Amino acid sequence: MAARSAPSCHLRLEWVYGYRGHQCRNNLYYTAAKEIVYFVAGVGVVYSPREHRQKFYRGHSDDIISLALHPERVLVATGQVGKEPYICVWDSYTLQTISVLKDVHTHGIACLAFDLDGQRLVSVGLDSKNAVCVWDWKRGKMLSMAPGHTDRIFDISWDLYQPNKLVSCGVKHIKFWNLCGNALTPKRGVFGKTGDLQTILCLACARDELTYSGALNGDIYVWKGINLIRTIQGAHTAGIFSMNACEEGFATGGRDGCIRLWDLTFKPITVIDLRETDQGYKGLSVRSVCWRGDHILVGTQDSEIFEIVVHERNKPFLIMQGHCEGELWALAVHPTKPLAVTGSDDRSVRIWSLVDHALIARCNMEEPIRCAAVNVDGIHLALGMKDGSFTVLRVRDMTEVVHIKDRKEAIHELKYSPDGTYLAVGCNDSSVDIYGVAQRYKKFGECVGSLSFITHLDWSSDSRYLQTNDGNGKRLFYRMPGGKEVTNKEEIKGVHWASWTCVSGLEVNGIWPKYSDINDINSVDGNYIGQVLVTADDYGIVKLFRYPCLRKGAKFKKYIGHSAHVTNVRWSHDYQWVISIGGADHSVFQWKFIPERKLKDALHIAPQESLADSNTDESDSDLSDVPELDSEIEQETQLTYRRQVYKEDLPQLKEQYKEKQKSGTSKRRERAPGNSIRLHFVHVGRDPTIHIWDTETIKPLSILKGYHQYGVCAVDFSADGKRLVSVGIDDSHTIVLWDWKKGEKLSLARGSKDKIFVVKMNPYVPDKLITAGIKHMKFWRRAGGGLIGRKGYVGTLGKNDTMMCAVYGWTEEMAFSGTSTGDVCIWRDVFLVKTVKAHDGPVFSMHALEKGFVTGGKDGVVALWDDSFERCLKTYAIKRAALAPGSKGLLLEDNPSIRAISLGHGHILVGTKNGEILEVDKSGPITLLVQGHMEGEVWGLATHPYLPICATVSDDKTLRIWDLSPSHCMLAVRKLKKGGRCCCFSPDGKALAVGLNDGSFLMANADTLEDLVSFHHRKDIISDIRFSPGSGKYLAVASHDSFIDIYNVLSSKRVGVCKGATSYITHIDWDIRGKLLQVNTGAKEQLFFEAPRGKKQTIPSVEVEKIGWASWTSVLGLCCEGIWPVIGEVTDITASCLTSDKTVLATGDDLGFVKLFRYPSKGKFGKFKRYVAHSTHVTNVRWTYDDSMLVTLGGTDMSLMVWTNEMEGYREKRPCDSEESDIDSEEDGGYDSDVTRENETSYTIRALATNIRPMFGVKPHLQQKEPSVDERQGVVRPPVSRAPPQPEKLQTNNVGKKKRPIEDLVLELVFGYRGRDCRNNVHYLNDGDDIIYHTASVGILHNVATGTQSFYQEHNDDILCLTVNQHPKFINIVATGQVGDSADMSATAPSIHIWDAMNKQTLSILRCYHSKGVCSVSFSATGKLLLSVGLDPEHTITIWRWQEGAKIASRAGHNQRIFVAEFRPDSDSQFVSVGVKHVKFWTLAGRTLLSRKGLLSTLDDARMQTMLAVAFGANNLTFTGTISGDVCVWKDHILCRIVARAHNGPVFAMYTTLRDGLIVTGGKERPSKEGGAVKLWDQELRRCRAFKLETGQVTDCVRSVCRGKGKILVGTRNAEIIEVGEKNAACNILVNAHVDGPIWGLAAHPSRDFFLSAAEDGTVRLWDIADKKMLNKVNLGHAARTVCYSPEGDMVAIGMKNGEFIILLVSSLKIWGKKRDRRCAIHDIRFSPDSRFLAVGSSENSVDFYDLTLGPTLNRISYCKDIPSFVIQMDFSADSRHLQVSTGCYKRHVYEVPSGKHLMDQTAIDRITWATWTAKHKRFLGHSPHVTNIRFTSGDRHVISAGGDDCSLFVWRCVHMPH
Repeated sequence: MAARSAPSCHLRLEWVYGYRGHQCRNNLYYTAAKEIVYFVAGVGVVYSPREHRQKFYRGHSDDIISLALHPERVLVATGQVGKEPYICVWDSYTLQTISVLKDVHTHGIACLAFDLDGQRLVSVGLDSKNAVCVWDWKRGKMLSMAPGHTDRIFDISWDLYQPNKLVSCGVKHIKFWNLCGNALTPKRGVFGKTGDLQTILCLACARDELTYSGALNGDIYVWKGINLIRTIQGAHTAGIFSMNACEEGFATGGRDGCIRLWDLTFKPITVIDLRETDQGYKGLSVRSVCWRGDHILVGTQDSEIFEIVVHERNKPFLIMQGHCEGELWALAVHPTKPLAVTGSDDRSVRIWSLVDHALIARCNMEEPIRCAAVNVDGIHLALGMKDGSFTVLRVRDMTEVVHIKDRKEAIHELKYSPDGTYLAVGCNDSSVDIYGVAQRYKKFGECVGSLSFITHLDWSSDSRYLQTNDGNGKRLFYRMPGGKEVTNKEEIKGVHWASWTCVSGLEVNGIWPKYSDINDINSVDGNYIGQVLVTADDYGIVKLFRYPCLRKGAKFKKYIGHSAHVTNVRWSHDYQWVISIGGADHSVFQWKFIPERKLKDALHIAPQESLADSNTDESDSDLSDVPELDSEIEQETQLTYRRQVYKEDLPQLKEQYKEKQKSGTSKRRERAPGNSIRLHFVHVGRDPTIHIWDTETIKPLSILKGYHQYGVCAVDFSADGKRLVSVGIDDSHTIVLWDWKKGEKLSLARGSKDKIFVVKMNPYVPDKLITAGIKHMKFWRRAGGGLIGRKGYVGTLGKNDTMMCAVYGWTEEMAFSGTSTGDVCIWRDVFLVKTVKAHDGPVFSMHALEKGFVTGGKDGVVALWDDSFERCLKTYAIKRAALAPGSKGLLLEDNPSIRAISLGHGHILVGTKNGEILEVDKSGPITLLVQGHMEGEVWGLATHPYLPICATVSDDKTLRIWDLSPSHCMLAVRKLKKGGRCCCFSPDGKALAVGLNDGSFLMANADTLEDLVSFHHRKDIISDIRFSPGSGKYLAVASHDSFIDIYNVLSSKRVGVCKGATSYITHIDWDIRGKLLQVNTGAKEQLFFEAPRGKKQTIPSVEVEKIGWASWTSVLGLCCEGIWPVIGEVTDITASCLTSDKTVLATGDDLGFVKLFRYPSKGKFGKFKRYVAHSTHVTNVRWTYDDSMLVTLGGTDMSLMVWTNEMEGYREKRPCDSEESDIDSEEDGGYDSDVTRENETSYTIRALATNIRPMFGVKPHLQQKEPSVDERQGVVRPPVSRAPPQPEKLQTNNVGKKKRPIEDLVLELVFGYRGRDCRNNVHYLNDGDDIIYHTASVGILHNVATGTQSFYQEHNDDILCLTVNQHPKFINIVATGQVGDSADMSATAPSIHIWDAMNKQTLSILRCYHSKGVCSVSFSATGKLLLSVGLDPEHTITIWRWQEGAKIASRAGHNQRIFVAEFRPDSDSQFVSVGVKHVKFWTLAGRTLLSRKGLLSTLDDARMQTMLAVAFGANNLTFTGTISGDVCVWKDHILCRIVARAHNGPVFAMYTTLRDGLIVTGGKERPSKEGGAVKLWDQELRRCRAFKLETGQVTDCVRSVCRGKGKILVGTRNAEIIEVGEKNAACNILVNAHVDGPIWGLAAHPSRDFFLSAAEDGTVRLWDIADKKMLNKVNLGHAARTVCYSPEGDMVAIGMKNGEFIILLVSSLKIWGKKRDRRCAIHDIRFSPDSRFLAVGSSENSVDFYDLTLGPTLNRISYCKDIPSFVIQMDFSADSRHLQVSTGCYKRHVYEVPSGKHLMDQTAIDRITWATWTAKHKRFLGHSPHVTNIRFTSGDRHVISAGGDDCSLFVWRCVHMPH
C-alpha cells in the first residue's frame, strides 16, 4: 500500500558540473554581486566564486539556449527551445521569476538583448523566418514583430547610443533595424567593395552610428550607418564567436582560442592566447567572453569556464569543467569515498569530488566511453567502450591495468561482483561476459539468453547470481560464474540483490505508468536503507519512488533540470547524494537527499515555485487515495461543453456576438466596488467570450476573448474592480488575468490537468490569486505575462482533497477552502493550518463577510460562522416549511443541494441545484425569487387554451405549470417516474396530457396535476401529443417508433394507428374539423393521416394551405419553405408555431435563435427578424392563446423565456433586440461607374509590378558589350569609374563652360492628386493656409497662397487614404495608409504612417494585418486611437493606440468592400462603417468590437443600398450617403428618414464640421441651374445651399470635401483641388493634374522652365515650373502618347494612340497640321536639330520621315525599314543626318536621314555626335509602379518624371556638384 503515496523524503539540487558551450554563444556574464551567471541543460546557474556556491533557476521546461543580462546586471533573461518556447526574466539574487514572455516564438529563442535602460527586450526565434520580436517585458507584452531574415540570425543588439535602433547579424547578412510604432523596419548592411559579403557572427554598437562586428573569417567589420567603412583584418585567425563591450573597450573571442582586448576606438590593447597557457590544449575554441574591470570570463566549446586576471594573463583560473561533444552515458560511484566517475563520448573519464564540488582527475582514452564501474575495494576502475573493448585503470593514478577486446559492439553496462572477484560485462550484441579479477581478467563464462542488447545488470549479495535486463524488456537470471541461465523461478525467490539498477522486475513495477509499455526509463537505483528508488527517463526528469513499489502507476516526486534524456542515475556510497547525468546536455547533476526525519524540522523547503508543474510535484496518476467522488461533483466534472456545431461555424451568422448577451450555464454573482452590480455570465463556444456588463443599463462594458477554448468555468474580479481572472475548460484549464476595461490579457498560465471549480483574487494584493479544484489547491502570483503557481502544502494534517470552493480571509495570507468531504481547510500562505468539519457531504459554496463566513453544502443547510471558523453561529435549513407566507412559487424538495451563496443588506442569497434562487432573511424566513428546470433537456411545452399559463415537462422528471403574466412564478410542480418530451392541454383546459421518455403517456388534471389515466403502448420516446380541436374527443400520440396512436379520450381506448412514416415523428397538427392529421418526420417527410382510423392520405402541396389547420407547428411544406436557412443540413429548425390570426410564424433552431417570419413564407430563404435567445438549441416555441406572448424553451440551458409580442402598428420606438435577415436584396440602389471602379480596383505593390510594355530580347546590362574602335585597334585606355557609360559623342548646347555633374535630385513640385479611387483625402491645415493631400506614394503639404509644396516621402508604396487628427493636443498630425502585399509584418506589408505635417517627422508606423492595403483611416475624438480598414477579403477593421503602436482590437468588417469607416466626432468607442450594401454601427468594448447592422424595417420599402460616405450629427444621429444620391438619416442604428435625391448621382463625400455642426456633401452630378456637386447643409440635413464648380466639365464628380473658415475645399475625380468661397461661391482651382494615366508624353521647352505632358486622358497640358501651376490644356479627343518641342520652341508635335500626329503652334495653340499614316500608337516623335525633318516612330515597327519645309500637308518622304520591334525612343545626330532608334528588343539601330537606310558600319557610328540622348537613370522613390518617362529641362536645372498608374508629374531640382 505504501506505493499509493509519494515518498516523504526529498531531493535538493546542490551542484551542476558543466557549462553549455556548444551551439551557444555570449552566455556567460558577471552580475552586479560579482557572481557568474550562465546556463547548462535546462537550469540557469548563478555561481559565486568567493563562496564556491551555486544557486539555480529552474523555471524552464527545456534546454536554455540564450541569455541576456539586464544593464543593471541583476536581472537575467533566458530563452529556451521547444515547441512553445518561452523567455523568463528572473532575478539572479533571489532566483524569483519576474516575468514570462510566451505565445510568440516557435522552435526556440536564439538570441536575446536588453535595451539601454532595460525597459525593452528583443528576442530572435528559431522559426523559418527567424522572427525578431520586441517586448515590454515587465508587462509581458509584445510591442512589435517582424520576419528577421531567411537564414539564421546569430546575434542581435540594441544601439545603446540611439533610441529605437537595433542591429542583427547572421548568415551572410547584417541588418540595421528601426523601431517606430509597431513596425520594425530593416535596412541591409551594404558590404560594397570594402569587404566580402560573409557571415557575421557577433556585434557591438558604439558611438556616432558605429557598429563593430566579428566575421566568420576572423576579420572585424566596422560599419557607419548601414555602410561598411573599414575592416580590421586578421583580428583572429578564425571565426569571432563573441564580442563584449564594457567601459574600457571591447573584448573578442574566437575559434582560434584567443581573447583580444581593444580600446574604445577599436585599437588593439592586448591578446591572450589560451592555447598557450598551462590549462590550454589544442583545439580550444572560445564561445563567450565577458570583460569587467581587471577580470575576464571565458567560456569554451568544451564546456569549461576560465577566469583570467588581466595582469596575470598567462595563468587563467579554471572555475568550471564538464564533458563536451557526444553523449554522456558512463557513471559510477566510489564504494567508500564521496567520489563519482563519469565517462563520455568525448573519450574522457573524469573523477569528481562530491564534497569539494570539483574535478579531481581526468584521463583521455582512445575510444568513446559508454559505461564504468569501480571495484569493491575502490582500487580498479573498469570502463566499457563503444568499440566493444573494455579497459581497467587504477583509480590512484589512472594507469592502465588491462585492455581487452572480445566483442564488436558497444559495451553498455559492466559491474563488479560484491565480493570483488568477478567483473560482468554486458554488450550490445546481447551477451554478458564474466571475467576473473585476480586472474588478470581471464574470461570465465558467458551468458547468452538474451535476444536483444543488454541494458542493466545486478549481482546477488552472495555473488552467485546475476540478473540482466535487455532491450526487449526481458529480465533473465544466470548462475555465476559459469553463466548458465536459471529457468526455475523458485530458485530465484529467496535471492537478495546487492544493488538494484534494473528497470523491470516486481519490485520496480510501480515506476512504469499504468497503461504504458514504452521503454523510456533509462536507469534506476535503489536505496535499501531509505526505502526509496530513484529513476531517470527520456524526458529529462528524475523521479523519487518508494521502494519496493509493486503496483503500476505509483506515486512519485519529480525533479526537472536536465534537458533531454537522463542517461544514468546513482546513489553515492553513503546515500547522501544522488548523481544524475544528461545525455545530450553533457551535464552532471548532484542532488542532496533529505530524508523524512529532516523534513519535519524543515518547513523552509516550501514547495519550489515552478512554471512547468514540476520539481516537487506529486504525481497525478491515480485517485486511489481519494474518497468516493460525490455524484454531483462527478456530474460537474464530466460536463463537457463541446458542441457538434458551434454557432461560430456558420458563415451566414455574420453577426455572432449580439448586444443581448448569451447566458451560459453557470452563473456567479458578485459585487464590484461602486453601485453598478456586474454579472458575469459564462459563455460556451469554440472561442468563448467573457462579457462584463452593467446591470442597470444592460450595456456591455467590455468583452474578453481569444485565450480560452470550449468555455470559461470560473471568473472573479479583483477588490478594486480593475482586474478580472478567468479559468477555461480546456484540457489544461488555462488561467488568464485581464485588465478588463482595456480588454488586455495581462498574464496567462496553465492551471491543472483536472477540473478547476473556483478562482479567487486576493483582495489585498491584486497580483495574487488562488484556484481550487479536483485534488488541487494552488496559490499563484503574477510574473509579467505568466503566472507562477505553488501547490498548497498539506503536510501531515490531511490529504490532498478535492476543493469545491475557496475564499480569502481577513489578511492576505489567510485562505479558506471547502472540500468534497464537508471540511473547511484553513490555509496560511501555502500551508494547511487546520481543518474544521462543516457539512455532511461536499461544501459547495462559501462567502466571506466582514466578521465571519457563510457556507452552503449538499445537505441543504446554510451555516453562519465566526471569523476564524471556531464555532458555527447559526444554521438555516432550506425547507418548504420555512418559506415566507408571501413567497410566490414552490420548493421542489426539502434541503436541496446548495450551489451558490452571496450576501447583501441583511439577506443571504442562495442558489440551489434545482435551479432555484432563494433569499434568506437573517431572521429565518425564506423567499423564492427564481425557479427553473434542473438538468437534462427541456422539450415539452404547452400553452393553456384561454389562460396566460403554460406547462413544461423535462428530462429532470418534473412537470411544471408556470404563470406567464403578472407574477411569472411556478404555480405547480409534480415529479414524474420518467422524464418527458411533450405535453398538451385539452381544448377546455381541464386536462393535461404528458408524453414520457419510456413510451408511456399520462393525462393529468390541469389544476391539481393528479393522474387521470395513463397508457404504455410504445417502447421509444413519445415526441408529440395533441388533443383534437373542438371538444377534444381524440388524442394523437406520436412516438419515435414512427407511429402515431389515436386514442378516444372519453372511452380511454386506442382507436387507430397511423403507419407509413419511415423515421421518427417530430411534429403533429390537427385540422379544424378534427379529421386530418399533418405529420413531420425526422426524414423531412410531410405526411397526412385521416382520423380516427389513421389511414394515410396524399394531398397535393398546393391544397395544404387551403385546409384550415387548428394549429401549425410543422416545419415542412410550401407554406414554410422560406424558414429554412441557407445551410439547411447543418442547422435544423426544431420547432415552429403560428399565431392564431395566421400571420406570423415563429421558429426555433439548433443555434439558439428565435426567428419571426411572415406567413405563409413561400420561396426559399424568407425574410425574418432574428432574436438571440438560448445558448443551445431552441427545443420548442408556442404562442399564448391571444398571441400576446411567445414562450420559448432552451434544450440544455433548461430555461424558459417569455417574449412580448409587439403588434405591427403599435410599436413603441425603443431599441429592439432583433436583427434583420442577412440575405441582401438584389438591387443595391443603382450602378455607377466610379463606384464600380473603386470597388474593383486591385492594387499591385511595387515589388510585384510587371513591365508595362511587352519586351523581348536581352536586357542591356546582360548583353555582351561590343568592343569599341579603340579596343579593336588595341588602344589601351585608362580605366574609368563605375559611372554610367558616357554616350559616344554628345553635342552640348554651351560648349565653352564645363558642365558640373549632377549629384542628387530633390523633389520640388508634384502635379497630381489621387482622386480617381480614393476619397476624403484633402484636408485643411493651419486655419486654411495649407492643404494636405496625396498622390502616388508621397504626402503633399501645399501652401494655398504661394503654391509651394513640401513632401512626406517615407512610404514605400502608393498611399490610399489620409486623415488629419482634429484634437488640439495633436495639431497637424496626419495618418496615411498604403498598399502592400501579404500581412506578414515584413517591409512590404501594408502600413499606416502617422507623421507631423509640418516637419515631416514620422511619429509611428503601424504594420498591419490588412493584406493588400489600407483603404480608410480615422482618428478618434481624443486623437489617441486610430481606426483602419483593410482591403483584405474580410475587410478587417482594426483599432490602434497609435502612439505605442499597439493593436487594441480587430475584427472582420464585412464580406464586401468597405469604403469608409469613421469615429463619431465625440467618441473614442463608437464608429460607423459604410460600404457595398452595408452600414454598420460599431462599439469598442475593451478589446472587442461589437457591431449592429443598420435596421431599415422601420421605414416602408426602404432597402439596403451601397453606402459611400458618412457624417454625424448631435444626439446619436448618423448620415450616410448612398449610390442613388439619397442620404439616409439614422438614429442609433435605426433608419429614421431619407433625404431623397440630395444629389442626382452618388454621394461620394461628406464632412462634419466640428465647429458648428454643419455638413458638407459632395456628389456626382451635371451642373444645372439650381443643383451643384457640392452642398452645405444644416445640422439636421434639412436645408442646403448648392455650389457649382466652374470646371467646365460635363459632370462634376466630387471625391473629397473639407470645410475651413468660410471656405470649402473640394477634391474631384478629375484630379482638381478647388477652393470654394462660402459667401460668394467663387471657385479657385489650387491643383490640376491629369485625370487618367499613364502619362506617356513629356517634353521640356528648349529654353524656358516650361514643360508639356500628354496622357491617356486625351489632354496635353502646359506646366510652368516657376509659377508652380498649369498654364494651359488642350483637349485632343484621343489619348495622346508623345510630345516634342521644335528646337526653337515655337511648335509642338503630338503623337496619338490611334496613329495620328498633330503639330500645334505654341503661341496660339492652333493646329498647324495633322496626319494619320499609321493605325497604331505613335511612341516617339522628334524634330531634327535643324528643324527641317520630323521623325515619327510607332508601334508598327516603323519610323516615318516628314519634311516640314514642304508646309502643313505633311506628306511622308521616306521611312526606315527592318526595325525588329516597336519603336520606343529616337535621337537625331547633331547634323540632322542620322537617327538612332531604340526598340522593344533592347537593340539600338542607326539610320540615315532622310533616306531611311540602315547604317551597319560600326566605325562610322562611333564618329557620330548626337544631339540628344535618352537613357536610364538613378533611382528615386515616389511614383507608383511604372515611371513612364523622364526629361531634363533646359540648362539641366530640373528633372521631370511622369508616372504611369499614378497620373502624376514629379519635378525634381538638380543638385550639382561644386566645381
